[in-house]
Amino acid sequence: MSTLLRAWSDGDQNALDQLTPIVYDELRRLAGHYLRRERTGHSLQATALVNEAYLRLVDYKRMRWENRAHFFAVSAQLMRRILVDHARRHNLKRGGGVQHVALEDTAVLGGGRDENLVVLDDALQALARIDSRKAQVVELRFFGGLSVEETAEVLKVSPVTVMRDWSTARTWLYREMGGGAGDGC
Repeated sequence: MSTLLRAWSDGDQNALDQLTPIVYDELRRLAGHYLRRERTGHSLQATALVNEAYLRLVDYKRMRWENRAHFFAVSAQLMRRILVDHARRHNLKRGGGVQHVALEDTAVLGGGRDENLVVLDDALQALARIDSRKAQVVELRFFGGLSVEETAEVLKVSPVTVMRDWSTARTWLYREMGGGAGDGC
């Protein structure tokens, strides 16, 4: 996949043709990973999420793909943006404001409601201003469905560092999202 991604970056249309089914399958896997945590009847279906992410990826004509891990990182970011934008629109349509919730009520631990995703995104943006790598770990693991090892490869750090960052970030997000002083994650 890495070779095809680089060839696509260099403008090889044949590489894109070969890559399309692979990319689509990877995006479906990512979407399935995330949407399994969502409530039944979520208004954004996996196919719509995959199609939107695919269209945005194909539009990245100037993207210089390094490897499969880089693809996952960008895909996770795209899916996060799509899901959060959808949640914000959904919340506005319902006339509801965003309220603070405990981390265990969010999709990070399986709750998965739209308003919680918005709260998580706001907290994740705040974390990124303090420690961007920890925010990237959450994004890659939660939105991208990457394993500890895959996340370590993307970020070019050790798996131990990823685990430490993941634990610290979850504790920080728990507190930021109104969960109190404990680390009940």
